Amino acid sequence: MSFCRTLAVALIALLVGSIGMAGPAAAQVDQCAPPGIKSASALPTNLATAATGPEEDRYTTATVQPLESIDVTALGLSEPGTLTVGTLSDAPPSICIDSAGQFTGFDNELLRAIAEKLGLRINFVGTEFSGLLAQVASRRFDVGSSSITTTDARRRTVGFTNGYDFGYFSLVVPTGSPITGFEKLAAGQRIGVVQGTVQEAYVIDTLGLDPVKFPDYNTVYASLKTRQIDAWVAPSQQASGTVQPGDPAEIIENTFSLDNFVAWAVANDNPPLINALNSGLDAIIADGTWSRLYTDWVPRALPPGWKPGSKAAPAPQLPDFDAIAAENQEAPSAAAAPKSTLSQLAAAFGNWELYKQAVPDLFKTGLPNTLILTVSAAVIGLTLGMALAVAGISRHRWLRWPARVYTDIFRGLPEVVIILLIGLGLGPVVGGLTGNNPYPLGIAALGLMAAAYVGEIFRSGIQSVESGQMEASRALGFSYSSSMRLVVIPQGIRRVLPALMNQFISLLKASSLVYFLGLIATQRELFQVGRDLNAQTGNLSPLVAAGIFYLLLTVPLTHLVNYIDGRLRRGNKPAAEDPLELSRTQEMI
Repeated sequence: MSFCRTLAVALIALLVGSIGMAGPAAAQVDQCAPPGIKSASALPTNLATAATGPEEDRYTTATVQPLESIDVTALGLSEPGTLTVGTLSDAPPSICIDSAGQFTGFDNELLRAIAEKLGLRINFVGTEFSGLLAQVASRRFDVGSSSITTTDARRRTVGFTNGYDFGYFSLVVPTGSPITGFEKLAAGQRIGVVQGTVQEAYVIDTLGLDPVKFPDYNTVYASLKTRQIDAWVAPSQQASGTVQPGDPAEIIENTFSLDNFVAWAVANDNPPLINALNSGLDAIIADGTWSRLYTDWVPRALPPGWKPGSKAAPAPQLPDFDAIAAENQEAPSAAAAPKSTLSQLAAAFGNWELYKQAVPDLFKTGLPNTLILTVSAAVIGLTLGMALAVAGISRHRWLRWPARVYTDIFRGLPEVVIILLIGLGLGPVVGGLTGNNPYPLGIAALGLMAAAYVGEIFRSGIQSVESGQMEASRALGFSYSSSMRLVVIPQGIRRVLPALMNQFISLLKASSLVYFLGLIATQRELFQVGRDLNAQTGNLSPLVAAGIFYLLLTVPLTHLVNYIDGRLRRGNKPAAEDPLELSRTQEMI
């Protein structure tokens, strides 16, 4: 129990310390809120060196189908009348979850407006960028929305609409860095990119450098602020929405994307949906909706010769962002004094207001979903694991060999690979049964993985039971199966209780990987709730809060199983009226 007291004291100290470290409550900037026209920026520098001219655009359609002629029943939607959109939650201001728990951002608000034009409902589902295009290609999602820059390589996997935004890259470096532009990037430097993005391809193919790859924008930016990497090549929208005043980082240069425009991804074999989205895009450009949302979310000057929509779409009417940016430009202030390491840690992890903001969502949304995923997968793992253990020690090869092959495969593959294989492979097949809900597939994937480990744990426990136990039970007239069920297996399970609890804890943490299959906002587990709030605020305190929830689940379970295991080993102390003790006492008398 001393460990529990120590943990409690540490958690209290963390919370109390965070109150003190946070100091006077500063208003948190919701990075997933439209910044408005006051944040307008002028045309970035050095665009001409990398710009792609309009005459080189081979993909933008000349015209679009009239909106009124579109048959929404022939769009090949996974759910009739509903546009299911796979998106991200951590890349403001383009794609994110706001403080109300709603998917929003410039990309997604445009889609909402288009869906309204088409008379469709819209359902946003969160996922990871690494699996997004594959999920669109397999019809898990009707549309992929993630500021996707179109490239020839990506067009081999999915189709794209006309462009709704242009893409240029920003170079973000720590304040005071000797790197002053893209031409200063060189071998030996740690250049961060998000894996699978066009920025990764730009650094590798165009610059000829080997980048450091990260899974998401939050992680790469946190590494930049702590100077674990030297630079970040980022989409301009994410850079401008993530770098906040006072951060120890700055955007020093921009370059136009070499790979066409930014568009929504659709399955290659669904041209009717691509045509419908193109028609809706032209419609919201014509009625001014595109200009309004662009001004609210990403107010920046358009590059010369570029406009959204088809070639027949009218040019959007926008404010003079160059002039507004010049008016709002403030005189450069003196550089802030460098913060101590303790101050940086306090700012990153010790915001008490964010702890209070995170706890309700973690408790109401993250905790129930984590428990549902873990407990359901554990039931599958225990049941199938016991079957694998018995098969693995069977005298029949036709039982042993399949159990061994299964165990080798599911223990040898990474968890993410198994989840994606099951989710993307079985998803389209059983979509009608599951209603495209990722929970059944996620639970199945977690349960099948757990079974491979649990089976080996059970097998080792059963084989550790002395052979004399089986011989004695058989001598008493028990059959082989009865001896295993009533004598050997119960003893084996008791011996491996700690190992089983460790596997349960691993399963609890692995439940966060189900997010790769796509979850709506109400289905997020603990880690994703903390991660999304981290994306909104740029602060790591919500992730610490999620970590505390994991500790509150795992630490008591660990000590509970140790207590039970100890009681089973020692047995109960004999009571004073124990008949055996009384008889022994009488014999001594």
